Amino acid sequence: MPSGLVAVALILVFTAIAPQLCHAQTPETAPTAPPAKLSELLRLMNDPELRQWLEKRQAAEQQPAPSATATLVETGEARARARYKALRSAIPNVPGQLAAAASRVREQARNNGFAPAVVMFAALVCVGLAAEWFFKKTVLKAQFPNPLVAHTIGELGPWITFTLVSSAIFLAIDWPPLLHVVILFYLTAFIAARLAFAVCRLSMDAGSLSAFGYRRACLFIAVLAIAGATTSLTRPLSIDGDVGTVVSHGFSILLLLITLEAVWRRPAKETAARQLTLMNILYSLYVACLWLLWVANFVGLFWLGIYVVVLPGLLTAVGRTAEAFAKGRWPGDNKNSARMVLAIRGARALVIVAAVAWITVVWHYDPNILARENPAIDAAVRGALKSVVVLILADLCWQLSRAFIDEKLSAADSSASSPSAEAARAGRLRTLLPIFRNALAAIVIAAAVLTVLSEMGVQIGPLIAGAGIFGVAIGFGSQTLVKDIVSGIFYLMDDAFRVGEYVQSGSYKGTVESFSLRSVRLRHHHGPVFTVPFGELGAVQNMSRDWAIDKFLLRVPFNTDVAKAKRIVKQIGEQLKEDPEIGPQILETLKMKGVEQIGDFGIELSFAFTALPGRQTYIRRQAYTMIRDAFMENGIDFAQPTVQVGGEEKSDAAIAAMTLQRKKIAEQMTQSAAPPT
Repeated sequence: MPSGLVAVALILVFTAIAPQLCHAQTPETAPTAPPAKLSELLRLMNDPELRQWLEKRQAAEQQPAPSATATLVETGEARARARYKALRSAIPNVPGQLAAAASRVREQARNNGFAPAVVMFAALVCVGLAAEWFFKKTVLKAQFPNPLVAHTIGELGPWITFTLVSSAIFLAIDWPPLLHVVILFYLTAFIAARLAFAVCRLSMDAGSLSAFGYRRACLFIAVLAIAGATTSLTRPLSIDGDVGTVVSHGFSILLLLITLEAVWRRPAKETAARQLTLMNILYSLYVACLWLLWVANFVGLFWLGIYVVVLPGLLTAVGRTAEAFAKGRWPGDNKNSARMVLAIRGARALVIVAAVAWITVVWHYDPNILARENPAIDAAVRGALKSVVVLILADLCWQLSRAFIDEKLSAADSSASSPSAEAARAGRLRTLLPIFRNALAAIVIAAAVLTVLSEMGVQIGPLIAGAGIFGVAIGFGSQTLVKDIVSGIFYLMDDAFRVGEYVQSGSYKGTVESFSLRSVRLRHHHGPVFTVPFGELGAVQNMSRDWAIDKFLLRVPFNTDVAKAKRIVKQIGEQLKEDPEIGPQILETLKMKGVEQIGDFGIELSFAFTALPGRQTYIRRQAYTMIRDAFMENGIDFAQPTVQVGGEEKSDAAIAAMTLQRKKIAEQMTQSAAPPT
């Protein structure tokens, strides 16, 4: 006998006799095994059947366990096969069980003095429609400024009236149990279908749904509502579960046919016929695969497939509808305003969150999701669903924040030209908001990434600790970068300069165009761009704050009437102040201060004025022109340097003699250079 079989036999025997051995507590009461039992043990160990059984068991234990993938596939195949057999055997029972259920409802209603369910349901609907008609005749006569809002009230107001009245009557009646559940389910389906019809009409009015799509959507919704109410009644009416599944699949075939008809008869765009046919075939195959997933009860995969096709178009339609409503509510806002972004992206975010919530419910309650049997896969799927919600909320927060900041920047740009405290505040906003926007983007991205990693099961504590250590190492290795960032923070806290101001620092000067965390971008007035780290700026000379005093000098002859020139300049200053274009830019008008100094060829007159920063050059040029014209009209010239040369008659004779001598020398050189004859 092999040693493995012996070991197994001994284990089995020990397991069999262990309880008896445990009762031997003391040596005095521990009798020896009788020879008959030992003989029986030896006989069992030599039994061929027992040995064969032990060999098979040992071989089975030595075989490798099947892989998880093979187990999932086999389990799925077994469940699908069992489901198919159950449904095939339930098909003949469908008419009988449905008739029996209808008979039970009708009998119970008759015994309690109620009309049949169809009559009671029709009566409820008629009363609700009457209340709806009264609402339309009274409330809807009011005028609304926005036609889209008026249409929305016209669609949802009657529906709300119908829902309230029919629900109140339903709750006021003491229904028999079976009739109660039938009326409840069909009334709920009717109300939900009418709400869906109203939403489709609003989408069509907003331009996000065509007339063809509206008709097919209404037909699909009506069949879906009837199917949902009918299949939900199978358990309350004691109908077999497989029969209810067959009924559900029958409705699903009808929905499949409606979808295929919509695919093949949809309006063709500017597309070639061959390409359109190919796309229709692909769409049809995809829809058929979705239907097979539904029939096979792979509900999770079915809804994921639905999302792949329906969700992008649904998000587009919801976005257009929300945009149309937002434009009707705020006609002056553009698409990037904070309210428009909240309306459009908020509506899309609600759709995505609702889709994720629904797939989470399906994942939790669907018994045929095989991946849930693996804890790692189940945790990954749940983490992915939560991560989608986190990313959607992060995107919504970022888009709202960016739209709000952009609105403030636009308002600051429009107020930058105003010479007031508001302009200073606007300039500071133009300086700080871009940096705040970049920092906020980094914070939102970091928070979203860390949250997603945490939801996916990644331990983010070590990551944060590692990032801190890495940051310290970078800080020691890049002290210049830290210096630039810290210096920039203090420059901004001191409000040393703002976007649009002209500054000079050492050899760098120009208009401040933008900031980053470590540098400032300066545009020189000749065109070059300087990117200067904050740590290299040092002392900053800001030439765009408060006011600018401009002084210049003009030279006139010694015999100029200074008092007359001063009166002329005073008149020029008044003209500049009254000018509609130049006047608002002057804080103190042009004045002549007096004689600055007496030079070699004239006297220097000093002029000065105070203007808004950056406008002094333009005003000085205008003042130059006006002063020149006024001085010329009043006989005042500008001083010019002159040189007078004088001498005696002897010097003139010497010059003449020298000229004659040079002429003779030139003639002699010409004769010597001529060729001999």
